[in-house]
Amino acid sequence: MTATTIAHQTLLAFDYGRKRIGVAVGQQLTQSATALTTVRARDGKPDWDAITRLMAEWKPDALVVGIPYHMDGSEQEMTRAARRFCRQLEGRYRLAVHQVDERLTSYMVESTLSETGELQQDIDPLAARLILEDWLQRKRAQQ
Repeated sequence: MTATTIAHQTLLAFDYGRKRIGVAVGQQLTQSATALTTVRARDGKPDWDAITRLMAEWKPDALVVGIPYHMDGSEQEMTRAARRFCRQLEGRYRLAVHQVDERLTSYMVESTLSETGELQQDIDPLAARLILEDWLQRKRAQQ
């Protein structure tokens, strides 16, 4: 892949949860991300049909998944579940899956929404947007 191709990458980001998975889309060229939707999961099993429809619609070049850790950086049960989700995405869609430390992402979204009085909003896609924005910023800083 050339540098120009990489700069034009479309990415889908996921905020994995056992019941809900927030999804956002972004573009490396514009360094922007947009909250899309929430995909339901049952007993930790994602609605793969819904994810496949998103993949077909957005045709991402790569995926980004938020990985939760305890505040001290240690792993938790959800860390392992999110990593398993990453492996499943790689296996199903044959795309690169980038992992991002997502500590405090949901807290930051809830904080912002409570300040603006919009707490009824679905936070999962907004958390996915923050995860993707964080990845985009880190990628840009590396270049």
